[in-house]
Amino acid sequence: MSYFVTGATGFIGRHLVEELLDHREGEIHVLVRESSLPRMEMLLRRWGSDRVIPVVGDLSQPNLGVASKWVADHTGEIDHFFHLAAIYDMTADDATNEAMNVGGTRNAVSLANALKVGCFHQVSSVAAAGEFVGRFDETMFDEGQHLPSPYHRTKFESEKIVREELSTPWRVYRPAVVVGDSQTGAMDKVDGPYYFFPLMKMLRDNLPSWMPLVGVDLGDTNVVPVDYVAKAMDHLAHLPGHDGEAFHLVNPEPQPVVDTINAFCSAAGAPQFATPIDRRVTGSLPFALVPKMLRPSTVVGGLVRNGAVQALLDQTVGRFGVPAEVLAHTSFSAVFDSRRTEKALAGSGIGVPDLESYADTLWNYWEENLDESTGRDPAVRAALTGKYVLITGASSGIGQVTALKVAQAGGIPVLVARGKDKLEETRAIIELRGGTAHVFPCDLSDLEAIDRLCEQVAAELPAIDFVVNNAGRSIRRSLKLSHDRFHDFERTMQLNYFGAIRLVMGLLPKMRDQRKGHIVNISSIGVQTNPPRFSAYVASKAALDSWSNVVASELVGDGVTFTGIHMPLVRTPMIAPTKLYDKFPTISPAQAADLVIKAMVERPHEINTLLGNVGAVAHTVAPKLAFRLLNMAYHVFPDSAAAKGEGSTGTRESEQIMLAKVFKGIHW
Repeated sequence: MSYFVTGATGFIGRHLVEELLDHREGEIHVLVRESSLPRMEMLLRRWGSDRVIPVVGDLSQPNLGVASKWVADHTGEIDHFFHLAAIYDMTADDATNEAMNVGGTRNAVSLANALKVGCFHQVSSVAAAGEFVGRFDETMFDEGQHLPSPYHRTKFESEKIVREELSTPWRVYRPAVVVGDSQTGAMDKVDGPYYFFPLMKMLRDNLPSWMPLVGVDLGDTNVVPVDYVAKAMDHLAHLPGHDGEAFHLVNPEPQPVVDTINAFCSAAGAPQFATPIDRRVTGSLPFALVPKMLRPSTVVGGLVRNGAVQALLDQTVGRFGVPAEVLAHTSFSAVFDSRRTEKALAGSGIGVPDLESYADTLWNYWEENLDESTGRDPAVRAALTGKYVLITGASSGIGQVTALKVAQAGGIPVLVARGKDKLEETRAIIELRGGTAHVFPCDLSDLEAIDRLCEQVAAELPAIDFVVNNAGRSIRRSLKLSHDRFHDFERTMQLNYFGAIRLVMGLLPKMRDQRKGHIVNISSIGVQTNPPRFSAYVASKAALDSWSNVVASELVGDGVTFTGIHMPLVRTPMIAPTKLYDKFPTISPAQAADLVIKAMVERPHEINTLLGNVGAVAHTVAPKLAFRLLNMAYHVFPDSAAAKGEGSTGTRESEQIMLAKVFKGIHW
């Protein structure tokens, strides 16, 4: 079996190639522009297979620009030709859509005819249905539907070329709105619902999550994850007896736009929208008597397509990254019938997961990898562009996301952690996005290794502008379970305190020579609130706080400053062993990284939460009351299964969740 794939470096294409590598045999020839060969080489290293063979060409050239000798050598040998290279962007202009979608498809068809391929697989889109009203099944194509945008028109025309100009068998796949991987959240661009994520982030950061917002019934949309699309295409392409058919890769149940938005608002921790007047109201008497053209969803849909309204929208929601063109096409007038696809996939185990089951995963990936607000902030760019930022614990969690944000703002992350492989993965991500990073593996609990690290960094890098002491160890265990575990205290102090100050002391000579430098210590809200069971962890963080406060006064004249962040509970691998935290309100690693960026830009002495400050004041003015409250929490929140060596975490779940929500962010 032999394959030819266009668009293999693209979002859906990469996932399809991975499916073919995992489940099929034979060579996979992939079209790649000469300028994209470095990107392809990185993908080849990631795939780790010699079965993927680049073929240099160009979508805009006849026969895709593939050399005539290559065509002659492979004629009759390609069993499956997958054409995915296209524009998947509602905001692209007419000329770009025409060149890529129509011209590119015509050139791909020409090459497929010349190669005499076994079957041509065209990745179209449900957009080919345009504004068809009603049920649109997989046997339907040209139904006289209105095509409202260049994207809709060129998707229709490219599918028409396949149907009319191919001399080989063909199959067509029409995905709905494709979002990230349902397992990893991986996505490579902002599209579809992702346009609304910055607005959701703004709502989360400025309004309480319990505040209801009034929304409007905007009709139905249809969202599917990319891993479903790739798996379904691989399976359907190899089923016998389906040539000349189209397949709808859609959610069988239409998803109300408001429900989709609310799923992501819930994942973000933002307020959700209520629709007091929705189709359940307008569809019943007496509202059913209102003509459809006068119903809210129709009126709103008409307004957002108006040129004057679109100009106004560009100056309002457009400032949050939501193009007016996208608002005009948030819903589908057609309901996409996918019974043929469902029947063909029956028994394969391939199906569309519920959005609610993976919305959190999509949001987290976007916030950590695709949110561009850091790079767009002029103050952040001014503070970080060209600056060397040494980050410990940079292989995951807060450290990794901080590194990505530093690189996005033009800074140069210096990645430090014990595991080299994970650091290299982070560096590869940064370089793939056009940034620069340095990797220095080091066991930060080994003081001699830290000394060697400091010598190497000082010798190899021109400057160290910032140090982020993020690497840490957390232990949640009561004193009564710790009498024979004194090593818990020693190990925690070794990494959280001794390792951190050894690093700073080793880098201080270089910072003094520079006459500048800023150290950011990731401390804990526990230092202010003193929660039970964290004696080892809180003591180590308090020690680092106190050391920094003392030496800060000694280093003012040298231009070296400190910021301590009393971080609330963050959803990182470090808290994973404590299973009761799974239901607790936490902030995300991206929110924590935003605080680190703020510390580097503004350089305050401390960054605290309101609850942390209240806890600190309570311990000063009413210590007995504070200790009574903490003792109550001590009895409500048991030791974790990891701490006790048992499988139970207690039975007072409702009390635990109540206290966790009231005192949000505290490590109970």
